[in-house]
Amino acid sequence: MHLEIRQTKDGSNTLFVPELNEHYHSVHGALQESQHVFIKHGLEHVMSYKKDIKILEIGFGTGLNAILTYPFALAKKAFIQYDTLEKFPLQQEVVQQLQFDKFILNPELHDVFLQMHQSPWNEPVDMIPYFSLQKMHETLEEFVAPQSYYDLIYFDAFAPEKQPELWSEEMFVKLYNATRPGGGLVTYCAKGSFKRSLKAAGFEVEALPGPPGKREMTRGVKPLE
Repeated sequence: MHLEIRQTKDGSNTLFVPELNEHYHSVHGALQESQHVFIKHGLEHVMSYKKDIKILEIGFGTGLNAILTYPFALAKKAFIQYDTLEKFPLQQEVVQQLQFDKFILNPELHDVFLQMHQSPWNEPVDMIPYFSLQKMHETLEEFVAPQSYYDLIYFDAFAPEKQPELWSEEMFVKLYNATRPGGGLVTYCAKGSFKRSLKAAGFEVEALPGPPGKREMTRGVKPLE
């Protein structure tokens, strides 16, 4: 798959896939989008009431969400288990070309970022006592999800029109069953058809202010039993 490095409006880089006509992140700001959607309205929200967190990410991609999550384990001394699915891992030369060290808030994290990409697949790796990473080389369709297990799901797949198979009600039922009661799912998408599928799967749907360039984002919460 051919990939091109593209700079987004906040100065951070993303990848463009010509054959899909799709970017890995928002062209309005890759860093801003990840911080707003997955960190502020996902991780920080859950951490406001729970210390030890199990995260499932759909789409490891560039690793941006993972490296932005990592410092919270250090700062809060809260254990984060970070499981992530990716069927098409990036080549190391592409990872280097992203130059994330130029815009990640703490440049010292760049070595950690490279370690994340170099870590083995399909086995958990304790990067520090408070952060465990497991990259799973499989699709969401292939993934055997544990029941009522994850506190938070980062749903960061390509847009529904690019990967419709991942945005089906069947997939959200699978993720609903994998989420513990009170846990949730966050994503940049706010399309009506997606929110209806999320609701049909059992999630309570919240429309939240979106990152720069988007009016809304979505958070789904699994009701307490």
